[in-house]
Amino acid sequence: MGFKTKDIASRGDVRPGCAGPHGAHRRALLGWLAGGLGLALGGRSIRAARAAEAPLVMGIFPRRQATLTTELYGPLAAYLGRELGREVRLVTAKDFDAFWEGVEHRRFDIVHYNQFHYVRSADKYRVIAHNEEFGTGTVAGALYVRKDSGITSIAQLRGHKIVFGGGTDAMMSYILPSYLLLQAGLKPTDYETVFSKNPPNSLISLYHGQADASGAGDILIDLPVVREAMDTSTVMHLGMTERVKHLPWAVRKDMPQALATRIQTLLVGLGKHDEGRAILARAEMTGFGAARDADYDPHRRIIRKVMPDLVIPR
Repeated sequence: MGFKTKDIASRGDVRPGCAGPHGAHRRALLGWLAGGLGLALGGRSIRAARAAEAPLVMGIFPRRQATLTTELYGPLAAYLGRELGREVRLVTAKDFDAFWEGVEHRRFDIVHYNQFHYVRSADKYRVIAHNEEFGTGTVAGALYVRKDSGITSIAQLRGHKIVFGGGTDAMMSYILPSYLLLQAGLKPTDYETVFSKNPPNSLISLYHGQADASGAGDILIDLPVVREAMDTSTVMHLGMTERVKHLPWAVRKDMPQALATRIQTLLVGLGKHDEGRAILARAEMTGFGAARDADYDPHRRIIRKVMPDLVIPR
């Protein structure tokens, strides 16, 4: 005598062609489990694929010594890597020339550099953010002198030695101070120009009497690396430029828009949570602001005054 349908269902022995409500439910359950497993494996595969992608290279310009740069920005690179699901590799350079070579050859996917670097590379990189330091997203160029120098006006620097930081591509420590000198009627041939290895060293050199004036950013005097190396009360601002947008962060122009937007969102949002605020503090920053190309038009105007023969891309 054959099995009745209810017997087959109760035993769970469903053969091809046999029907029943329990069999249908079982097939539905198996289908649901298979679909869920597929989604889980698919999600894992996506994460694995992202992790297997080439690292994003984050280049930081040599505003400070290389070892200090790595210490300050290492936590930021680690955070971005975790949130993006992809390694972010931090690199810097020994000097401005070596760093600029990396920019020209588009070796950096994410890059933090000065305003002059961005203006010159705007055909290769897209600005997405800018620094905020000491609670402000703008900065000015400045000329410093020792308080005991007797120098009280920029015009008095004629014939004197001025130390600038980094090189002729240093926006805050060369181009903006040079603009101040031009406004006072002094051309480069009217004073002696020397360069320190980086911007902080320009102010430290002034402190040690190795020059009569220093060209640097107005906030340089407040940086810990400077305060720890000299008595900042012995020097003063001789003059300052207009305030302009702070140091930029950019990404390669061929970076997918979704990735660029995600990076911008992560940077600008750091000040909204405890981990982000700790990362900012380590980098000696107070925040990030969103930036666009037009924010750097004032820099372009000043650069054209100081370097009239330079071709500036857009």
